[in-house]
Amino acid sequence: MGTNRLEAFSDGVMAVAITIMVLELRVPDGTTMGDFLALAPKFLSYILSFIYVGIYWSNHHNLMHAVGNVNGAILLANLHLLFWLSLIPFATAWMGEHHLAPLPTAVYGVVLLMCATAWFILQTASIRNQGADSRLKKVVGKDLKGNFSAALYIVAIASAFWRPVLSACLYALVALVWIVPDRRFGRVLKEE
Repeated sequence: MGTNRLEAFSDGVMAVAITIMVLELRVPDGTTMGDFLALAPKFLSYILSFIYVGIYWSNHHNLMHAVGNVNGAILLANLHLLFWLSLIPFATAWMGEHHLAPLPTAVYGVVLLMCATAWFILQTASIRNQGADSRLKKVVGKDLKGNFSAALYIVAIASAFWRPVLSACLYALVALVWIVPDRRFGRVLKEE
């Protein structure tokens, strides 16, 4: 089966997640810079989460282009990823509303870690569908970037109870690592 329906559904879920996040932003109560700055934690949380959903959307597009066709395992793995992505608006709102309080900041990290875990499962199911010598296996390789990201999430979750600002910085660092489009897909797909 082709990837069209899976991509369309995934695009829709990610678009809804971004829409829900922006709807959580409220206009300032007043018209001064102080009124605006009072919303900074929510606004910065939204920006970070928007970047994360955008990164997943872009990488999902590349992954599905490399996959070409899907099976039941890929469909289930994709739903698993979408479940965790759909929780980003909740975690974003909670963390932003409570100005990096320890538990909401840790929960945000848990959601990000679970998104990364679900992404790994989706990649693994996709590689298994194509075979160990597939072009997708060549693209993913050892996935050092993914493993590095997961390690940073774990450190950030633990540090949320000690230094929530450090956690937020680590979440931003992971986003910066991934914001540059993944060149692995482009190189391998050009070779074919």
